[in-house]
Amino acid sequence: MRVIIELRNTQDQGDVSLDYHKLQGFVYSVIGSTHPGIHEKRGYKPFSYSNIFPYSNTQTGQIRKFIIATPGKNLGDNVFETLKGMQGSIIHIGDGEFELSKVKQIDVKPSPSNFVLITDTPIIVRIPERNYEKYNIDNGERKKGYIYWRPSISFEAFAKQLTENLVKKYNGFYGTELKMELLFERYFYQKVIHSRMIINGKSYGFAASMWRFEWQKLTDIQEKVLEFAIDAGFGERNSMGFGFVSPVLNPKK
Repeated sequence: MRVIIELRNTQDQGDVSLDYHKLQGFVYSVIGSTHPGIHEKRGYKPFSYSNIFPYSNTQTGQIRKFIIATPGKNLGDNVFETLKGMQGSIIHIGDGEFELSKVKQIDVKPSPSNFVLITDTPIIVRIPERNYEKYNIDNGERKKGYIYWRPSISFEAFAKQLTENLVKKYNGFYGTELKMELLFERYFYQKVIHSRMIINGKSYGFAASMWRFEWQKLTDIQEKVLEFAIDAGFGERNSMGFGFVSPVLNPKK
């Protein structure tokens, strides 16, 4: 389930779409109003969200949009009702000030054939130390505990670790024991992004990447996992604004 939020600029202002921790603060304030303590929950949190888009500096009265997504119907309904009650009010996201002008709910389901997803926000994939030998990670790349995937590491490592991430989240959410070797059919690397995230007041460097994913025909299991993953988010740190993906409508065959 996705909740699409329409924001109207109350003033000329700069682009805040890459202020991840500020966007996170707004999302937590909305979700926390009906699910208190969710920001303190350890491990995976069942939601993801986009940047504010389109991405650019904006003028008074211009419209921008923002999406909060979750595979949980109860959480999605609560987010929608909370935001619906805020329509017409002024909200602040970082240094940005907006009127929350409209909100609506939609369900996004994968198409069984000719299905394409693109990343709206970068995907973070970690490779645990136990898999260094499996993926032939160069000694110069290795660190204690884990490393972040980047283009100097095999694409196979990215696809398999991302599959493991999504299946693990799916099983944890639904209480199933689904197993899958590889979720992806074709995947096209676009670029890597090196940035920093703030956790408990400390800044940490990370590598993330942008992708395009294509399937000519989905199996039933792929369709189930992707329907979940579209709203849950790809990879790690989804609750911090990473791994938000969107279907491409009417992709070229």
